[in-house]
Amino acid sequence: MSDVRYVVGDIHGCLGEFERLLEKIGWQLSRDKMWLVGDIVNRGPDSLGVLRWAYDNRDRVQLVLGNHDLHLLARWAGVTSRREEDSLTPVLAAPDIEQLMTWLRRQPLAVQDGKRLLVHSGVHPHWDIESVMEYAAEVSGELGGERFADFLERLYHQKVASWTWGKKDCDPLDRACAAAAIMTRIRMVKADGDCVLAFTGPPGSAPRDLQPWFTRAKVIDQGIHVYFGHWAHLGFTRSRGATCVDSGCVYGGSLSAVDLSDGTVVEVPKGKVL
Repeated sequence: MSDVRYVVGDIHGCLGEFERLLEKIGWQLSRDKMWLVGDIVNRGPDSLGVLRWAYDNRDRVQLVLGNHDLHLLARWAGVTSRREEDSLTPVLAAPDIEQLMTWLRRQPLAVQDGKRLLVHSGVHPHWDIESVMEYAAEVSGELGGERFADFLERLYHQKVASWTWGKKDCDPLDRACAAAAIMTRIRMVKADGDCVLAFTGPPGSAPRDLQPWFTRAKVIDQGIHVYFGHWAHLGFTRSRGATCVDSGCVYGGSLSAVDLSDGTVVEVPKGKVL
């Protein structure tokens, strides 16, 4: 998607805040294109409304899948159960669920536009941009293919296997699961590049041997600027080669958009959930 103007952070079903953000940035469907950084559903009050908006505007909006979007697909496929914090029941009961899920499962994990890369949480520090797009395509092939449910079953219920980076002769399903887990859940890495997927806090609370993934990323050394979300405790952050646009709206923070034409950041605060 060329000529993208806006990148918007994790919406998490906060339709009211999203509509206020669209008004504040002066969104025009006929003129503007938008990237959504993933996790458009769950925990907020109107996941169905956000999902339908993204689907209705799909010709001008590009979504990359986040971990909560994958969780919705896994629940729809019947391979995982409801979590305590889930707010997905209205989506799963919607009359247009088949149409929405068929579209959602065909959304990518990574999108490249020149020197810009959109991904939900980040990438493995050893990956170059070619590897990022190759592994993302493998995941898309599984999500859009006949092994869709098998892929999600393995992702959710088996320990995600690691593989020697660059090694091709491993189980393709294992490799796709590991890539999906990294691109939707990574926050911190060890000095040797091992990914830490369970850490959720701010960087300052991490053990000393951990660093944010983007401080060691090969893809950034290639001159790629990565736009990502997933890390509410990091908040909106710009650093060398990376911008986090998750400002924690669903947790009481704000919803953020970056205007790529001039770098302006627009935010709306979390409103009351009625």
